[in-house]
Amino acid sequence: MNAYITGPRLRRAATAALLAALPLAGLTACEEVDRSLAVTDPDIINPGDVNSAAAAEALRLGAIARLNQATSGGESFWLLGGLMADEWRSSDTFVQRDQTDQRAVEDNNANVSDAFRSAQRAFLAATIAGRELGDFEQPGWQVGEMHVIQAYIENLLGEHMCNGIPFSVLNAEGAEEYSPRLTTSEVFERAIAHADSAIAAASGDEADDERVRNAAAVMKARALVNLGRYAEAAAAVADVPTDFEIVNEHSQTSRSNQIWALNNSGARWTMSLGEGGNGLDFVVNDPRVPACRPSRTDEATVPAFLEPCPGGTASRPFDRATPVPFLVQQKWPERESPAAWVNGIEARLIEAEAALAGGGDWLGILNTLRAGVDGLAPLTDPGTAEGRVDLLFKERAFWLFSTGHRLGDLRRLIRQYGRAEDDVFPTGEWYLGASYGDDVNFPIPQSEHNNPQVDVPTDAPVCIDRNA
Repeated sequence: MNAYITGPRLRRAATAALLAALPLAGLTACEEVDRSLAVTDPDIINPGDVNSAAAAEALRLGAIARLNQATSGGESFWLLGGLMADEWRSSDTFVQRDQTDQRAVEDNNANVSDAFRSAQRAFLAATIAGRELGDFEQPGWQVGEMHVIQAYIENLLGEHMCNGIPFSVLNAEGAEEYSPRLTTSEVFERAIAHADSAIAAASGDEADDERVRNAAAVMKARALVNLGRYAEAAAAVADVPTDFEIVNEHSQTSRSNQIWALNNSGARWTMSLGEGGNGLDFVVNDPRVPACRPSRTDEATVPAFLEPCPGGTASRPFDRATPVPFLVQQKWPERESPAAWVNGIEARLIEAEAALAGGGDWLGILNTLRAGVDGLAPLTDPGTAEGRVDLLFKERAFWLFSTGHRLGDLRRLIRQYGRAEDDVFPTGEWYLGASYGDDVNFPIPQSEHNNPQVDVPTDAPVCIDRNA
């Protein structure tokens, strides 16, 4: 018999010996066993352990990560908005994506519910982080950064959801504070207020303060444009540099760029060549929206200038049978491609729209932007009011491709410029044989029926006005 016992056998033997001795050892031995078993579980975080400045910083980083997921790092409204509009077509077998492409979205659509939830999580994370950063007197720009995220989400949801958006949060005691349905205008006014709070908080002289003020200025101006207050919007971004931007980072070990993942890699989305009569053709040899041709795409069905896609790109659409050509974007050509969620280019586009509304040099602003990109010739004045609006919104579409702006812009063409829905959105026969629906935005998800402030029957829509 072996004289030595090692590893698990030794532990079992020691435990057996200790338990055998307990009846003889009395209360003191029991107390020793209790202490030996009362180890700290490393997976449990006690509330007291997160009540610190370091914990507030962790919450700030978490809010930034949530924003990433709600934009380029998830199947967000950056994609879904473009699918309902004219940036993308569905090349998938999932009915949820087909519904969006067809403009006939049900309120139990899982993709829309996920995108809405991701946006709300980013908003909630920024709300909590901003409160904690303030409580621990962290730098003002950090508090301001959280207000910017709040303003960004309010703009994003105001542009994509139907009239009647809730923003429920947790209060300082950790209890739920359910939100009533807010009108679209109320949501944009909230975005302006959060942007102003960000500017006030980031009042220092550090580079981070300036970065946050610039981002807040663009968020404020975006909300003002959504409210039709163009001159105020232009004034808000007057000091924002054109080369300013804040980007989401992506990597294989954290979060992939999901536009790359769902188009270049997964082939579930394809770029639009001019959808439903009214849609823009985004594959027109424009360096702002580069594209390539997958190996199994029929060359006769796509523009001749397209180069073959690089290795590792999906060769054909996911559904294997989509009747529209499968085309791949190259704006973000890799899994790791960073994506800007706010930049100075948008500031200039806002100024151009204000100039067009006020009789200023809108064309000069657009041509100055174009002069910074090789391959873009100067624009000429179309000569009519309608043509000028068309040109401005086309420039916005190409500069801001798939960054969550296009659906809001189409809605503004109806709301602010008097266009008819059938002259703006894709119409007629949808590519799988049915007709397009009449959605111009997304329904509030069915899950919001659980919100007691919404207070609607289970079979009634949550929206105040489905297509407002």
